[in-house]
Amino acid sequence: MQDSGGSLRVLLVALVVVLAGCSSAVPVTETESDATVEESTVTTTSGVGTNSSGGGGVNGSVEVHYINVGQSLSVLVIGPTGETLVYDTGHYQDDGEHVLQYLRAHNITRIDHLVVSHNDADHIGGNAAIIEYYETEADGIGAVYDPGIAASTQTYSEYLDAIEEHGVTLYETREGDSVQFEGVDVGVFGPPEPYLESEARNENSIVLKLSYGTTSVLLTGDAEDDQEAYLVEEYGERLNATVLKAGHHGSSSSTSPGLLDAVQPQTVVISSAYDSQYGHPTEEMLQRLSTRDIPAYWTATHGDIVLVSDGERVSVRTQSDAPTTPGRLRDGDAVEPGSSGAVVERTVLNGRSLQPSSTTAVATDGGTTTVADGELVLREVHADAEGSDGENLNDEYLVFENTGSETLDISGWTIADAAGHTYTVPDGTTLAPGETLTLYTGSGADTTAALYWGSGSPIWNNGGDTVIVRNSQGDIVLEEAYE
Repeated sequence: MQDSGGSLRVLLVALVVVLAGCSSAVPVTETESDATVEESTVTTTSGVGTNSSGGGGVNGSVEVHYINVGQSLSVLVIGPTGETLVYDTGHYQDDGEHVLQYLRAHNITRIDHLVVSHNDADHIGGNAAIIEYYETEADGIGAVYDPGIAASTQTYSEYLDAIEEHGVTLYETREGDSVQFEGVDVGVFGPPEPYLESEARNENSIVLKLSYGTTSVLLTGDAEDDQEAYLVEEYGERLNATVLKAGHHGSSSSTSPGLLDAVQPQTVVISSAYDSQYGHPTEEMLQRLSTRDIPAYWTATHGDIVLVSDGERVSVRTQSDAPTTPGRLRDGDAVEPGSSGAVVERTVLNGRSLQPSSTTAVATDGGTTTVADGELVLREVHADAEGSDGENLNDEYLVFENTGSETLDISGWTIADAAGHTYTVPDGTTLAPGETLTLYTGSGADTTAALYWGSGSPIWNNGGDTVIVRNSQGDIVLEEAYE
């Protein structure tokens, strides 16, 4: 995971700390202690795990598992090479028992990336136990990603104790950082700098967009109205995703009309208890889905929910065949957390087409597109590096040229391949008429003529791929296939 400046923020735990549970209206009473968190800069790389999902993640597909953990959240992601990411670990009341049981049942022998959406006790309940297990009885934790806002609960204290005891790398993670996950683009859209709403934990959740081919999943933690409004204003159509996880367990203060209209999900997944003391999911939130004809899957009635993407389509699989019409979700029978039973395919969703709208200029003649009075041309794709591709990453590169009459400001533009690996052009990057710009896959110091992706593995397929360039609004401005 690297930030936009190419460095990593590592949280060094000195003493152990604490805070409160997911709903600020119902504080969790736990033993308090004190701690401090310091910040420094290092460089490191997480290794790839040797996992088997028993169902497809290692066969070129991506799996996203919403584990049924009651009034809580935990998501397991298995990449196309078996690399893993866990987003939250369930409730403090069971110390993550259901999550650990699920991971072991699916033969997850290593967690490459453990992402903490925020430090409320119903999202980090299993952190300590899972770190302890994977560091002592399995193949370890690659790194932990944390938004950096402390909590005053014993659950949080035990989590930091486990980090310190086992020497696990802990990154403070913010908007603009990226998690280097092989085969999957993992964009970090929150929390911003500075934090929102006086550092309220819900409103500063780590927000992830997982993209694989033309399919994507948006995970928003417990983001509520303020953070959702920020996301819509800052990212707009870039939030568009095949599947959205409902914010804050389906509360009225999350999954707002603005967010739904920006994301335009084909379905929404809700993680909360069947008899939620907070009334999650609320009728108000469900009505927003009904108005937009968006079906919903609820862990309380569907049990474990697994999305399997081949890059073009998403198979939605659940334990129970329960209603998905938002107004009828509660007609389904309750499925207890930890219940056994295989998931069965219920529907298939199509990924978002890469074809632009009629108002978007697309490269059709040698990779050329006109933007105002500038003209961007893809001059060269050098995909086959000399020798071993993985050991000569800077001999894999793209060359762009502005053949127009005006300077192009390409700040915030993205360059991606067909699998969804995405690079964001740094702020202040311009391309004058006649100038060329080379994007190297490996690492280096950016200049006016050269940018470095910073990838630890090759991006461009030697046998053919597609170069997709989007502007800062997310519109495709160039799409060029090569063989």
